[in-house]
Amino acid sequence: MIPAILAKKIGVTRVFDEQGTAIPVTVVQAGPCTVMQVRTRERDGYDAVQLGLGDVKPHRATLPMIGHAAAAKTGPKAFIREIRLLEPTDTNVGDVITVDIFEDAEVEYVDVSGTTKGRGFQGVMRRYGFGGQPASHGTERKHRSPGSIGSHGTDLGHGGNIKKGKKMAGHMGNVQRTAKNQRLVGINKEQNLLLIGGSVPGPDGGYVVVRRAKTRRERHEAETR
Repeated sequence: MIPAILAKKIGVTRVFDEQGTAIPVTVVQAGPCTVMQVRTRERDGYDAVQLGLGDVKPHRATLPMIGHAAAAKTGPKAFIREIRLLEPTDTNVGDVITVDIFEDAEVEYVDVSGTTKGRGFQGVMRRYGFGGQPASHGTERKHRSPGSIGSHGTDLGHGGNIKKGKKMAGHMGNVQRTAKNQRLVGINKEQNLLLIGGSVPGPDGGYVVVRRAKTRRERHEAETR
């Protein structure tokens, strides 16, 4: 079984359960994904499949991308990721992967990996939640300042220079993040949609990787032994 699928974030909505309770969900369009390449332990040293999602116009792709996609009898893809496997698969190059892989395996929880929204250059109050300087008399044009940054006490014996990892103003967002153990509320096979009960990294229209939750599955298997 392939434990993951590529998807595109659509947006946020809500659904109602049998008791009429509103459940907020994030809608992602998962697939259909084309198998671009299959790696085997004998040839490559590990088992994996390479999936592609989203068509790209040929004039916007490079010749290597076009040639790589032609081997799978498809066009160049906008989002390509390799999914590691624990055992060999009978999937072939050119096959199409849909949301059926989650329904057939009765998956209840998923991990969603994506790139967070870029926030640009931000100060410490927004980036790390600092409280800022006192808003009383004596503080002038320094209310959102981080305060002293050259303290000796945090790293005694290494001088008063700024230490590596010091929380300061800088670039915020646009990093790889994974939202783990999100409940899979529903599956729409006709439109290849997944309804995920929770947050999903990235903006609407961003690409993500939806993977069968690993830690939740291991915990459930340990409890049932």
